[in-house]
Amino acid sequence: MGSDDYQLCITEDCDVVYFKPDNVFYRTALTVPVWFKINANPKYICYCNKVTQEQIEDAVINHNANDMKDVVRLTGAMKNGQCLLNNPTGKCCGSVIQQIVDNALNQR
Repeated sequence: MGSDDYQLCITEDCDVVYFKPDNVFYRTALTVPVWFKINANPKYICYCNKVTQEQIEDAVINHNANDMKDVVRLTGAMKNGQCLLNNPTGKCCGSVIQQIVDNALNQR
């Protein structure tokens, strides 16, 4: 967006994604879905490699991934990292992937 003074709205059912006092970006105006917003489709978790929550869960539940290393090997997540530019939060997706792995392990 050319500026680092935007704030990120992390409320999942809010249509606002980025905002600052004189400008607002709504979910519908963005070309890539924001994973934590309601009805995001696809629900990318790793934006750098276009890895979805569904792919991570599938790696754990159906392909016996037991940890982050297995998920990275099976999905390609967290390679070619440009998180600051690609991830809507501007942060690495590793902690979110780990949370999904933990939840999926509990479902197995």
